Amino acid sequence: MAPMGIEQDFVDGHPRSASLYARASRVLPSGVTHDSRFMRPFPVYIDHAAGAHKWDVDGRQYIDYVVGHGALLLGQNHPVVTEAASAQLLKGTHYGGSHEREIEWAEEVVRIVPSAEVVRFTSSGTEATLMALRLARAFTGKPGIIKFHRHFHGWHDYVAANSKYGDHSPPGIPESTLDTVAILPLDLGMVGATVEERGDIGAVIIESAGASSGQLPVPRGFLQALQAFCNERGIVFIMDEVVTGFRWAPGGVQEAERVTPDLTTLAKILAGGFPGGAVAGRADIMQGLAFLDPGAKGQKIGHPGTFNANPLSAAAGIACLREIADGSHQQRAAALAGQLRAGLNGVLCRRGIHGVIYGQSSAFRVLIGGPTVPEESDYDARDLDWDVLAAGGAPERDRLLQLALLNRGVQLFGTGGMLSSVHTEDDIAASVQAFDGAVCALRDEGAL
Repeated sequence: MAPMGIEQDFVDGHPRSASLYARASRVLPSGVTHDSRFMRPFPVYIDHAAGAHKWDVDGRQYIDYVVGHGALLLGQNHPVVTEAASAQLLKGTHYGGSHEREIEWAEEVVRIVPSAEVVRFTSSGTEATLMALRLARAFTGKPGIIKFHRHFHGWHDYVAANSKYGDHSPPGIPESTLDTVAILPLDLGMVGATVEERGDIGAVIIESAGASSGQLPVPRGFLQALQAFCNERGIVFIMDEVVTGFRWAPGGVQEAERVTPDLTTLAKILAGGFPGGAVAGRADIMQGLAFLDPGAKGQKIGHPGTFNANPLSAAAGIACLREIADGSHQQRAAALAGQLRAGLNGVLCRRGIHGVIYGQSSAFRVLIGGPTVPEESDYDARDLDWDVLAAGGAPERDRLLQLALLNRGVQLFGTGGMLSSVHTEDDIAASVQAFDGAVCALRDEGAL
């Protein structure tokens, strides 16, 4: 069937992106390098970016709510980060040896993250959660893990099941691996029953703000209760702060909620927009990575990694963490996100459209077809019906909304996005106007 309306406008307006996608599809599976970048009929291809904006290969400008998959709290090409990276670039990108920057980077993490006693760097958030689970298993001697429904901790074998990709058993992962992981709802009673029944649970891992970066929120008080439960039973409590770390507050959700996990996984903002991840936490658990003295009993957890704490990521990370340590950037981004959520809800109210825009901190989610918002207001996800949020929107309608917003100069990250501290009130106003035009286009096309 030939595209109509919104999709045809998108195709007509992005000929260069269409050409690049055809080229990419010959050498890349589905033409993309990250699952979230796949989009029908094709993704937009970005040429350059600055601040809160991006420009694609067709010369079209977008207000950016992807912000580097959440990594760019300071926006695109912030001078503090780029100057630090540029200076390091001239000195070397990969020494293949220890360097002072890795110590400084670790010191910044320990200074900012409440639970961090020591740090081990990785190249990504997926590697960080894999390392955290291995540390917990080695420390407790127990192989079992509890994770929660639809919580996303990367793509490695132990956490891929029942993540944002659905409930099915992921292909390519042995059942014996999946059997070590119990997947539960956010119900402390079920956590307790599972621990008693299995007897092999050594770790519990949780997305700190809720599934898919807060799309399905963690109820108030649950993190504190879960920490107490784990402490009582000697279970390693792991908070995945890959997305929320340094964003919800300088010290992440654990700072905002006054929770102290045993281990914390970090990435994204950690490296200022460059590749980098880390596990931080209790020194006695992290000691599993240390080399043993001659004649000492025990075994060391092996952990190589060609790009661990590479000098370029370290330089960018140090600059970024020092810039955001006082909390002012987080506060500004969160305030702007609140304005955006309220403004988009105002559009739904005025147009009489069922739906709600909600979120926490500097993140937001768009749910069309959900509850009807009574007024132009901001909504915390924890105040909304969890089952309604879990049902989500209609995939085809969500796709058309993305296209309609791209046609109007706004790029979402899936069905929502995040803000940086360099977004402006003018960006918010333009985004609200674009959203109004997009939902009207959806209605005209019969998608509402």
